[in-house]
Amino acid sequence: MMKISTDEVEKIAHLARLEIDQVQKEKIAEQLSNILQYIDKLKDVDVEGVKLSSGVSFMNNVLRNDELKVSPGPLVTLANAPQKDEDFYIVPRIVK
Repeated sequence: MMKISTDEVEKIAHLARLEIDQVQKEKIAEQLSNILQYIDKLKDVDVEGVKLSSGVSFMNNVLRNDELKVSPGPLVTLANAPQKDEDFYIVPRIVK
C-alpha cells in the first residue's frame, strides 16, 4: 500500500500555490492515502470476459470548433502570474 506523507502533501500544495496548515496536511495525506489504497484494490479485480463498454475509442470528434475571439490582454492574462516582466511570464529555468 502506498501511503502519502505530509511532506508530499506540502510539496503538492506548494506547486499548486496553496497555503495549508498542519491539520489540513494530515487530513489530506490520509484522504489521498485512502484513495490510493482503493485504487490498489482495483488492480485485483478480475475483468476477464468483461466487454469494454466505454472509452475514448468510441468517441467521435470530441473537440469544439475553433472560434476567433479577442484576447483579454496582458492585464487579465498575467493577473495571477507569480512573476512577470511587462507583458511576459517569468518562469524558473529548468534546462541548464
